[in-house]
Amino acid sequence: MSTGTDTKVTGRDICNDSHLNMAQGESSKKGFCSVRHGLAFILQLCNFSVYTQQMNLSIAITAMVNGTTAPSQPNASTERPPTGSQDHWNVTLRELKAVAPAYDWTPEIQGILLSSLSYGSFLAPIPTGYVAGVFGAKYVVGVGLLISSVLTLFIPLAADAGVALVIVLRVIQGVAQVMVLTGQYSIWVKWAPPLERSQLTTLAGSGSMLGTFVVLLVGGLLCQTMGWPYVFYIFGGIGCACCLVWFPLVYDDPGTHPFISTAEKSHIVCSLAQEDCVPGWSLPIKAMIKSLPLWAIVVSYFCEYWLFSTIMAYTPTYISSVLQANVRDSGLLSALPFVVGCVCIILGGLLADFLLSRKLLRLITIRKLFTAVGVLVSSGILLPLPWVRSSLSTTMAFLVLSAAFSSLCEAGALVNFLDIAPRYAGFLKGLLQVFAHISGAIAPTAAGFFISQDSEFGWRNVFFLAAVIDIFGLVIYLIFGRAEVQDWAKEQMLSHL
Repeated sequence: MSTGTDTKVTGRDICNDSHLNMAQGESSKKGFCSVRHGLAFILQLCNFSVYTQQMNLSIAITAMVNGTTAPSQPNASTERPPTGSQDHWNVTLRELKAVAPAYDWTPEIQGILLSSLSYGSFLAPIPTGYVAGVFGAKYVVGVGLLISSVLTLFIPLAADAGVALVIVLRVIQGVAQVMVLTGQYSIWVKWAPPLERSQLTTLAGSGSMLGTFVVLLVGGLLCQTMGWPYVFYIFGGIGCACCLVWFPLVYDDPGTHPFISTAEKSHIVCSLAQEDCVPGWSLPIKAMIKSLPLWAIVVSYFCEYWLFSTIMAYTPTYISSVLQANVRDSGLLSALPFVVGCVCIILGGLLADFLLSRKLLRLITIRKLFTAVGVLVSSGILLPLPWVRSSLSTTMAFLVLSAAFSSLCEAGALVNFLDIAPRYAGFLKGLLQVFAHISGAIAPTAAGFFISQDSEFGWRNVFFLAAVIDIFGLVIYLIFGRAEVQDWAKEQMLSHL
């Protein structure tokens, strides 16, 4: 394993080569044909796979339990299908039930099954991020994706064996998925030039929105046409196929990649030469605790994920219960904000790097501007939702716009930890994931409390609380947020610890 000193000397030697400096400029123009962008697309596929595996049980469980109603009948405004067609559909449902068994799971058991994915997720992010930062992210991410994908394939068999086995598999899956979602950020410390950091991380992260969109769109259809086990077989198989791409093509740093061009390697190494990115075994915990810029990011993570978790958990419920959409339309409408969010995450990253590369705005200004626009617009759009629910088109327009603008935060506060401490990116991402999980556990519970207390004004209170918390996090970030590498994240600090 190379030491930090060896890496730095190599970087300086490469940057001092005049021929490679000329090639560096050409490499930066290759855009999406470069190896680093190919790595971003592979990570996008990994995130896509993980999020489909996170949500597949939520989609399939309605078909897995006894007492599930058949698909809703057509609305009164549509023509009723012929009797022969209805008889054929009933026969199809009976055939599917013969192939895909149903279980006597009570609502309490279903709630435990759905939440079991998070049981181990609170403890896993920090050690996962630390290990990925020290030893490299290739095998941490790859092994995590492989474990999660294989276990997804075995969920139907586990369901036949009993609830306890499904819970165990889901707990292990949750830990494995944390390995993917947390460990991947250690890769960008050595692969992402500062002027491309936003676009690369957002391109990879957009896979989460894309996976959510696809599983909402086709999950119910798969349950109705092929049987609920195929929800697990198909998305688990996609994850296994992704592993076949990941292990041979992904490397922890450009220096060990066998297919990267000399020009692109020079471009990346020279861009990162001024940053101290080599992780160490020791962690400046005391300095981290006292760091206001780090706390600003932590608070921002918690507050922004409160809004995101609320929307992700309750968009299908809001559309089906408040807007009275049928089962088929509810799935499509619920998926729409997420696909728009996926596109806007990528566009936001490209815009942020464009502003930085053209020196139109300082880095901290870009981070705060994108966060402010994302938080204020998305929160402001959600507040009037209860008053426009009589119009389906207006409600959907608001939900889509909210998702579009909130995705700008991915190029703002949510990626800022890479700016202030690239050396400890893996550990910090794990720490931030813990607060995101805590927020994700509290927010839906609070929303459910408000809705159960008052069906008329409950939704208004849910959106109002989410907006207030999101804006509070924005204020803290605007005051204390920074973008320069902190003293405790520099190599000089290690000698004093």
